[in-house]
Amino acid sequence: MDQLKAIEAFAALAQDTRMSIYRLLVKQAKSSVRASEISERLGIVPSTLSGHLAILRRAGLLKSTRHQREIRYAADIAAINALVSFLLQDCCDGQMEHCGEILTLLKSPNGQHA
Repeated sequence: MDQLKAIEAFAALAQDTRMSIYRLLVKQAKSSVRASEISERLGIVPSTLSGHLAILRRAGLLKSTRHQREIRYAADIAAINALVSFLLQDCCDGQMEHCGEILTLLKSPNGQHA
């Protein structure tokens, strides 16, 4: 991932509603979620939701599929992996022993300290 693409992804996530949408979809990473279900679960009106979903999709963080009249969304896990890799590629100037806390967080099933 290049720096401009990373900035676009961070900009898309740097808003409360979009971060909530993305976190919901990451939790459901193994399956896609109907736009109407996202709207219901997060209490976002459909017209507002569509704009947020479009921003996340343009940033490459979401995938969408159409099933007849409904659109389903899923987090693009490869994209977030690329974003995290971009952030950490020069971490601690290659001194992995200094990155222990970060590595522990990445290995933890819920992303919190063990």
